[in-house]
Amino acid sequence: MKHTRSRAVAHTAVCLAALTLGTCAYSAIAQDKQDPAGSGKKTKLRFTVSKETTYVTEPLDKDGYVDYIAALNERLRKGVTPDTNAVALLCQTLGPRPEGGKLPPEFYQWLGIPEPPEQGDYYVSRYRFMKDRLGFDQQQQFDEVNDQVDVAHRRPWTAKHYPHVAGWLKANDKPLAAVHQAVQRSHYYSPLVPARGGNSPPSLIGALIPHVQQCRDLGSALAARGTLRAGEGRYDEAWQDLLDCHRLARHLAHGGCLIEHLVGYALEAIACEADLVLLDRTKLDAKKVMTYLDDLQKLPPMPPLANAVDLCERFAYLETVMIVNRHGLKYLGSLEGDLGGKGLPPAFKQLEDAIDWDPALRAANKWYDRLVAGMRVKDRAEREKQLAQVVKELKDVKAALGNTDDMVKAFAGPGASPQTRGKLMGDILISLMVPGVERVQQASDRAEQLQRNNRVAFALAAYQRDNGKYPAKLADLTPKYLASVPEDLFTGKALVYRPAADGYLLYSFGVNGQDDQGRYYRDDPPGDDPRVRMPLPPWPVK
Repeated sequence: MKHTRSRAVAHTAVCLAALTLGTCAYSAIAQDKQDPAGSGKKTKLRFTVSKETTYVTEPLDKDGYVDYIAALNERLRKGVTPDTNAVALLCQTLGPRPEGGKLPPEFYQWLGIPEPPEQGDYYVSRYRFMKDRLGFDQQQQFDEVNDQVDVAHRRPWTAKHYPHVAGWLKANDKPLAAVHQAVQRSHYYSPLVPARGGNSPPSLIGALIPHVQQCRDLGSALAARGTLRAGEGRYDEAWQDLLDCHRLARHLAHGGCLIEHLVGYALEAIACEADLVLLDRTKLDAKKVMTYLDDLQKLPPMPPLANAVDLCERFAYLETVMIVNRHGLKYLGSLEGDLGGKGLPPAFKQLEDAIDWDPALRAANKWYDRLVAGMRVKDRAEREKQLAQVVKELKDVKAALGNTDDMVKAFAGPGASPQTRGKLMGDILISLMVPGVERVQQASDRAEQLQRNNRVAFALAAYQRDNGKYPAKLADLTPKYLASVPEDLFTGKALVYRPAADGYLLYSFGVNGQDDQGRYYRDDPPGDDPRVRMPLPPWPVK
C-alpha cells in the first residue's frame, strides 16, 4: 500500500510520465548552467521566457529560472488564510502522516500552519481500523466490510446489521466532528509540494496530494454514518452528515489537480445516493423535506473543471519540456514507451542539444487554450463538439508522427533545424501528455445531473407528503416545490418521469444520449441513465 500520493495518478498520460520523469522549472538565459542533477553536464537552455512560451515569467529562483511550483501555489492560495482553509483543519484531523509518510516542511509553510504533532486523536482510516483494531489479515475480510460500507451508503441500517462498520464510525467520532468544522470553511487550498530526494528534480508531476484518498474515506464515513443515524431515527443528525459529505465533495473539486475533482465527483455521487434513503425510508413530513431541499439548493456549485486544466495541467506540461531541455531526453523515461515500446531513436539523443523548444512551448499553450476555452462553454452540446474537435486534432498530430523512420527523417534528416526539431518534440509530448479531458468532463456532468435529479426527488417527496401521492407530471411541482424543473443536462430536454401507484422512475439519458429505460451502472443489464427510482429496492441488497 502506498504511503504518499502523487498528482501523477490524475490521468493516464501523466501517470506514465511520472514513473521516472521529474520536472523542474527553468527559464532561458543566454549562458550555460551546471546540471543540478549532479552529472556535471553543461546545459544550454534553449527556450524563451515569455507569456507565449513559459506562460508565466515569475517568480524566478536564485538562478533566474521560472519556479512553476511557487507560481501555481501562489495562484491556488490567493485569498485563502489558515482560518478560512478547510485543508488547514483537515491536517489536524488526519495528522502528520495521512498516508504513512511525513510530508515535506514546505507543505505546512504554504498552508501557514505548524506541523501536527506525532500523537493525537486522529482519523482512523477504514483500512487501518480493520488491520490494526480488528486484526484482519485476509483479503476476504477486508472485502466483506468494504462491501458493507458500500451497501450502507444506500440503505438505512443499525449496528446490528454491520457491527464492524459501526465500530469504525464510533472510533472516529471526534475526527468526524472536526471534519464538520472543516467543511464549514469557505476555501480549500491543498499545496502542491513535490517529494524531495531521488534521482529526479522536484516537479509538479511529482507533487504530493496526500489528503485526497483520505478525504474519500472521510466522505464515505460521513455517508455511512448518515444512513446509520437515519436507521436510528435521528433524521436531523443524519442530514447533517450528508450535507457535510456534499460540502466535502465541493471542497475537493476546488483542488488544483484533476484527481481532486474526480474524488469530489465520486463523493457527490455517494452523498446523492444516501440522500434518497432519507426520502424513502424515513417519516419526514413535507416541511422537513422542504427544509432539506433548501439546504441542497444553497450549496455552492461545483467549480469549473477547466480551472485545473488551465493551471496545474498546463504548468506540469511546461515543466516537462524544460526538464528535458535541462537534463536530456533520457529523462522522458517510461513516457517514451508510448512511442511503439522502443523509446526515442538514438538519433534524437545525439541531437538533443540542437533543439529549440520555443515551438513546442508555443504550440502547447495554444492547445491548452483551446481545451480550456472548450471546457468553459456553457452549452453542453457545443462544449462536447468543441472538445471532440480538439481531441480529433490531437489524434491527428500523433498519427502524423508516423513510424520511427519518419520521425528520424524529420528530426535528423536534411533540412532539419532546431525549430523543426522543437516542433516535432512538441508534437510527441502533446500527443502523450494532454489529459483525457472528455472523460473527466463527463464525470463532472454526471455529478451535476445527479444533483439535479436529487433536487427534483426532494420536491416530489414533499408533494407526496402533502397530497398522499406523487404528481402526474413534473410541471405540478412548480412553483410551490420548485421554482423551475431542471432539464436533462445531456439532452437539453425534459427529464423522463414515470409515476406509478406507489412510486416513480425519474431519469436522464446520460452521457451516451440514449434512452436506457432508466437503467444505471449497477442495474442488470447496466445502463447509462442517472436515475432516481422510488421506492428503493428491498433491504438488503448489494
